Amino acid sequence: MSQPTNAAGAAGTWRIGDLILNRLGLGAMRLTGTAPFDRGAPRGREQSIVLLRRAVELGVNHIDTAAFYFSATRSANELINRALAPYPDELVITTKVWPGRDSSGGWWWATPAQLRGQVEENLRQLGRDHLDVVNLRVPPSRRTGSISDHFGALAALRDAGLIRHLGISNVTSEQLTEALAIAPVVCVQNPYGIGASNEDQALLRRCGELGVAFVPFFAIAGSGREAGPAARDSGEVLAIARAHAVSAAQVRLAWTLHQGSHVLAIPGTGDRDHLEQNIAAGALRLSEEEIALLSQSKPKASRSHGADHATPSAG
Repeated sequence: MSQPTNAAGAAGTWRIGDLILNRLGLGAMRLTGTAPFDRGAPRGREQSIVLLRRAVELGVNHIDTAAFYFSATRSANELINRALAPYPDELVITTKVWPGRDSSGGWWWATPAQLRGQVEENLRQLGRDHLDVVNLRVPPSRRTGSISDHFGALAALRDAGLIRHLGISNVTSEQLTEALAIAPVVCVQNPYGIGASNEDQALLRRCGELGVAFVPFFAIAGSGREAGPAARDSGEVLAIARAHAVSAAQVRLAWTLHQGSHVLAIPGTGDRDHLEQNIAAGALRLSEEEIALLSQSKPKASRSHGADHATPSAG
């Protein structure tokens, strides 16, 4: 059965600044190959282009990407440009800076002065004269440190007209407070899903109180992170999936969206069938009892955030 053309809007919308997003979007990380970006064979170029166009047909108007999403033969930004330019007026493309990769794929982290170059690289690859939303992606080692110098540099680029709205990623509540003192923050992009810590849950609630969008990544993958689902699904997830005749991944996405009207989702995939299943999860309604049961569920395995030289856990 074909899905409606605005299937991605089934979970509702959320406003960030002057932009209105359907709460179910698409993460572009997996378009370039098996995560993290440069391992395994990428999908065919035309297959990725067809997937991006199908996502927009189904109402996706929020695509999350980054200039560092590339493999030996694929760049997520360039695929997006090829598939969707000239861009629909309602399409919002979100990207991330601070991490970077050199031409051989090695990771590096930008100084505040180098952020402009990263922003301009995203502009070139996407073929745009400004970026809708730029998230400052914080390194693991800085999660207890100040982000004011880097966020201040991004705020200056916003004032210069290169960026429309600012967000932050992989942050603490204290860093959100620090950023808000410098410039408006429209979204927080952090790992979140079933089994999230009390700290993560508190940050999600605080974003709701502030009217800031909370954009979880790894909502499906959980502890598997960039490599994809690694933890075995709990009995609760599997039982609820059977009851609704859907997949465990769809249950995980639906639970995430049930955490608040300010919660958006950006599941990543390079497979068209998975794309359509993910979008269909926006229409899945869980009961209060099911939500409570899943909220008490714990993942079967976990993985650390990793060091700064590793893949920076991007959504």
